[in-house]
Amino acid sequence: MMAVKLYVPCDTTALAMGADQVVAALSSEAAGLGTELEIVRNGSRGLFWLEPLVEIDTADGRMAYGPVEPEDVRSLVEAGLLEGGHPHPLAHPLAQGLTDAIPYLQKQQRLTFSRIGITDPLSLDDYQAHRGFRGLKKALALAPQAIVNEVKGSGLRGRGGAAFPTGIKWQTVLDEPQGQKYIVCNADEGDSGTFADRLVMECDPYMLIEGMTIAGLAVGASQGYVYLRSEYPVAHRLFKLALERAYAAGFLGANVARSGRHFDLEVRLAAGAYICGEETSLLDSLEGKRGMVRAKPPLPAIQGLFGKPTVVNNVLSLAAIPFILDQGGAAYAEYGMGRSRGTLALQLAGNVRRGGLIELAFGITLNELMESFGGGTFSGRPVRAVQVGGPLGAYLPASQWDTPIDYEAYAAFGGVVGHGGVVMFDDTVDMGEQARFAMEFCTVESCGKCTPCRIGAVRGVEVIDRIRAGENREANLELLTELCETMVDGSLCAMGGMTPFPVQSVMKHFPEDLQA
Repeated sequence: MMAVKLYVPCDTTALAMGADQVVAALSSEAAGLGTELEIVRNGSRGLFWLEPLVEIDTADGRMAYGPVEPEDVRSLVEAGLLEGGHPHPLAHPLAQGLTDAIPYLQKQQRLTFSRIGITDPLSLDDYQAHRGFRGLKKALALAPQAIVNEVKGSGLRGRGGAAFPTGIKWQTVLDEPQGQKYIVCNADEGDSGTFADRLVMECDPYMLIEGMTIAGLAVGASQGYVYLRSEYPVAHRLFKLALERAYAAGFLGANVARSGRHFDLEVRLAAGAYICGEETSLLDSLEGKRGMVRAKPPLPAIQGLFGKPTVVNNVLSLAAIPFILDQGGAAYAEYGMGRSRGTLALQLAGNVRRGGLIELAFGITLNELMESFGGGTFSGRPVRAVQVGGPLGAYLPASQWDTPIDYEAYAAFGGVVGHGGVVMFDDTVDMGEQARFAMEFCTVESCGKCTPCRIGAVRGVEVIDRIRAGENREANLELLTELCETMVDGSLCAMGGMTPFPVQSVMKHFPEDLQA
């Protein structure tokens, strides 16, 4: 008799929801019945509202049950979960049907996240069985300029927030004279409501390893670093194990895939500072210094880590590279709209009924995202505001929820797409308090190097407090307007330059919440 094969995710969210306890309960029930069980600790599908999601192999595909709590396991087993592959879901309230047919998943366009939830994150065999390392093998047969041209042709732009064309950045580093160059991955995912970088590292780590290796081949860099958020211990553990296995299998080191090419990769824990998500501050931190923003020029692509030419890309940018090299830049560019090509990993969080990861081509609207995928608010109350792009993104009112999600379309009304975080608020939110929080966040997280950010944020909190207390309201509103303009125009980096965005959006769209 063949073992019954089950899948239970091992990522941070599933673990926080009791996945390990579910595995223990399943193992205990199987032992009591004398059933041989094979449990694969896969990555999450990104359907967080169903975690822990237990899947069972059947002749028709994987059947899903969730959210499964340890106390649900016995009833699932009594309904027949361990009696072999069922072509139809069990008669059980947690039955979700075929996993691939769950509408939340079926409606997505997964290019970067095509493997998550399907494979064992640490299995090289699983990775290669699902097109893993095909992009690397193609890149090894190409000249560096040809690799860069493929990335340019894809239209890929930085997914960390700045949306700078990835191919142009790589071209700049490639054009620098030969010598020591670096690839640095910014995995210091600090924006509110974001978790896509973590899912890459926990659920498909070889994809990032492959993408960074291809980047090294493209620009002539032999050393890479992943700057990983210190608050991600599960990602740290899994990624380090993936690195060890990639080295052992010859996909990293002095002879990458027996090509004679050299690329080494290390993971370094971040400093626990939001400002170190800014690329130059990150480089300072990697060098062992306090993370302080550097003036530009020189650009990191010319003088970056230890003064050498450096590619600094976000996790999602580098994770898109294996698909682009495998399927071609033109195949990636077929998705999206305008200058926003490819897919975007939208992360739906906040007051939402069905939170999770949604990968779609640029062009979907917030209304469609929040209703078709999110199912409205968790509280059941109307949505009042949505913050897109992290704690420095504007708060968007209902009048902007039908704008296609696109870099240029959002910039036109002062919004930012950023890292793709979408945080929903219902009608009980105090938007005046949210405006204050934006300034307060900056006072805590500013590196302090430039005056508009260091002093402006402190003054911003004070002025908002005076407005909310009813002191000289009109004069203080005018002062707040001027202060925001000074921060936008005079700050050294996006920390101070974007902190006013949420404040300005509250002043414009939710002015009544700034009353006494």
